[in-house]
Order: sequence, then structure tokens, then C-alpha cells
Amino acid sequence: MLKKKKERSAEIPTGSLADIAFLLLIFFLVTTTIDTDKGLSLTLPDKGQETKVRSQNITNILINASGQVMLDENQVQVNEVSRRVRELLAQNPNMIFSVKTVRDTKYDIYIDVLDELKKANATRISIAEPEQ
Repeated sequence: MLKKKKERSAEIPTGSLADIAFLLLIFFLVTTTIDTDKGLSLTLPDKGQETKVRSQNITNILINASGQVMLDENQVQVNEVSRRVRELLAQNPNMIFSVKTVRDTKYDIYIDVLDELKKANATRISIAEPEQ
């Protein structure tokens, strides 16, 4: 007597698949950290507000179109800016650093100089309008 083979159905149970997907989604939402670096925090003056600053409290940082950085008439490399700024801050903690560029200055060099100022803990930074 031959037994009749039972046909097995080839089904994948999908009832719990949605539950597993939502559990994974919740797991990744809860465990993922979001980068909270907010970049540069700037305090902008009110429109038309003008503040007088003594010239001895200002250091001019000029960046030209070819990426050369001038720190008070002295050319410095970008990676040397933080060291020079720390020295200036040690001499005068009220020092304001005025960063000025020309229109054709590459953006990455400008950001590198601002990062060097941040690395040197310079908190008083003035961003001047680019030269025409």
C-alpha cells in the first residue's frame, strides 16, 4: 500500500515580519547618536550697531585668493595660526581676531583658519566683509 505524500506548502510566515521590522527600527532610533556639532556660533550685532575697539586689541587675519594667510603683516601657514593666536591671547586675553578675505578665497581655507581660531580657544572673532 502506497502512502500518499502530503504536499507541503511553501509559505513564509509574514505575520511577525512587520513586528520585527518595527522592533529593529525602534532599536536603531534609540541607539543611534546624532552628531550635535553646531559649527560656528556667532553673535551678530544689531543692524547699525557700531562698537569702538582699541587698535591694540585687534589682530587682523587676511586670507588672499591663493590661500596665503597674513597675521598682522606676517605671513603664516594655516596650521601655525592656532599657535600664534594662543601666544597673542596669552599676552592680551581681550584680543579680537578680525578675519578678512577676498572674494576668490577658497572656502576650505577660510574654514580651516576659523577652525584654527576655535582650536586656540579664541572667542572674540570678527568676520569682516570680503574685499571686492
